[in-house]
Amino acid sequence: MNDKIDFYQGLRPKLFGLAYRLLGSRVDAEDLLQDAWFKWSEADCTTIRDAEAWLVTVVTRLGIDQLRQRRARQEDYYGPWLPEPLLGFTGNRAEQAIDLRADLSMAFMVALERLAPEERAALLLREVFDCSYDEIAEVLGKQAAASRQIVSRARKRIREAQPRFVVDPQAHRQLVERFAEALLAPGGDAFVNLLADEVSWLADGGGQAAAASKVVHGIRAAHRLAIGIARRAAGQWRASVETINGEPGVVIRSGERIQAAMTLVSDGQQVVTIYSVVNPNKLGQLAREPAQQLPA
Repeated sequence: MNDKIDFYQGLRPKLFGLAYRLLGSRVDAEDLLQDAWFKWSEADCTTIRDAEAWLVTVVTRLGIDQLRQRRARQEDYYGPWLPEPLLGFTGNRAEQAIDLRADLSMAFMVALERLAPEERAALLLREVFDCSYDEIAEVLGKQAAASRQIVSRARKRIREAQPRFVVDPQAHRQLVERFAEALLAPGGDAFVNLLADEVSWLADGGGQAAAASKVVHGIRAAHRLAIGIARRAAGQWRASVETINGEPGVVIRSGERIQAAMTLVSDGQQVVTIYSVVNPNKLGQLAREPAQQLPA
């Protein structure tokens, strides 16, 4: 049994990385891994040819089942739904942080929401975890040719959803820093000048916190929203630049409580999209627990 525990614990960061990318929720990912552990603890290892592949298959299939169930629940969700953010440095090396920005960013996680559950799973297994089409087919219970088609279709939909800008990371970080400085004092031109004309602002309050019930479009609407945030802050909140999902973002706190976690999409000069998670159910753990390490 100890060998089973050690093997599972060694693989757990990778399994968590898969589960989080599948579900977009840290809490749901942890629950899924608990279910996977129960299956692993009861499995007869003498009949398992490749233990890692077996666990990846279990996590993927459990994730697909949860995604199918969640689609129905999200229809009743109040306002835009955004993934639960991961706060903090999520890798041990700078090179890993660059990889994480590419496959863990809020923009990528939001784009994944456009995919059907099997498409999402197949794309992640191929692009993030470098599985072969034969391996993906085995996980999904399909032929290799079908899995190749699923991945191709998912790639196309992701390309259509993701930003097409190639942005210097340093320029983007500087823009995030200026955004953090101006956000809680948006009365002048400093905040407005940071925004693209057709900026979009998605705020996830889930009916648990004050947030726009629809996507906000345009400078004027975004400026009004920022003024409302500044009024609620009343000089008691502070904004800081921190790592969110492997990229620089803005965290707003009142005391030790996190009020919002925000990430930006930019063209290197102006902010094109703002993702703001203010739902307290998605922020409560951020102040207490370090982020999981998510190997690419």
